[in-house]
Amino acid sequence: GIFMKSITVTIHDKEGLHARPAGILNKAAKGFACTTTMTKEGKDADIKRIFAIMGLKIKCGDELTITCDGADEDAAIAEIGKIFETL
Repeated sequence: GIFMKSITVTIHDKEGLHARPAGILNKAAKGFACTTTMTKEGKDADIKRIFAIMGLKIKCGDELTITCDGADEDAAIAEIGKIFETL
């Protein structure tokens, strides 16, 4: 929709976005009805699909755009944003 929410995050973990944080994000995203997308250098991944996240091969210093679109997008972007702050 027109009103989708989006934030930009930078990965600070020296190992990048590896399996453990990807799993935490995946589990959180699955709790929301809205679409949850992670974009790196023009490539999109559905955060609800763990293999899609891993497929982006996110390294330390990479900048990602997180987009949530749907009825509960406000709650979803807040929750996912909070997770990135702890990674």
